[in-house]
Amino acid sequence: MIWIRSVLFTIWLFFWTAVLGTAYLPLVLLPRQFMARALKLWAHVMLFGLRWITGVRIEIRGQQYVPTGAALIAGKHMGMLDTIVPFVVLPDVCFVMKRELTFIPLFGWHAMKATMIWIDRGAQAKALRKMVSDAQDRFVHDRQVVIFPEGTRKMPGAEPDYKPGVAALYRDLNLPCSLVATNSGQHWPAKGILRHPGTVVFEFLEPLPAGLRRGEFMKAMQVKIEDASNALMAQNL
Repeated sequence: MIWIRSVLFTIWLFFWTAVLGTAYLPLVLLPRQFMARALKLWAHVMLFGLRWITGVRIEIRGQQYVPTGAALIAGKHMGMLDTIVPFVVLPDVCFVMKRELTFIPLFGWHAMKATMIWIDRGAQAKALRKMVSDAQDRFVHDRQVVIFPEGTRKMPGAEPDYKPGVAALYRDLNLPCSLVATNSGQHWPAKGILRHPGTVVFEFLEPLPAGLRRGEFMKAMQVKIEDASNALMAQNL
């Protein structure tokens, strides 16, 4: 039954992404806000199908820590779901993403119109400077910049590998850093099409204050996100 539901949801995901992605093409000629609202609708459609086809529910914890204005957010990344839920939860999300994704038809075009932050991982120092500059630009419009410090999706239980790019943002933006833990990989893994019924929790943690030393910030961020994520996974929701 899980296989059947998972296949049906995969069909749902690709069908509606293609339909809405095509329907959204005229929005590239309109102001960014139209695309932002359209992507929220897409996210709601994805979560509706996920709930009713596969039995995967979404729960948001730490509501008091969900930012509503300009904010830097560092989150655990276990799968595609981590890039869908923020569209629903946050007022005006902006993801930090690798440049290669801009070449994907429809997705890349819409994400560029939504002015996500693109980084060329091969450019190193130049890429970091551009990432900080782009984030400052997004904050002018009170957007929430989301970065996944590990840079790629991790399977549950995998050894964490937090990259220093988030530290550059944290230092130069001089803002608190919101943290998000999750158990999403238990229900929507990074690999394969199986979607396991249960509850995916996205838990917003108390933000780290601005002004911490680089090493102190990196250690505190990793410990808090990993400990909270591991605690969620141990609950077997």
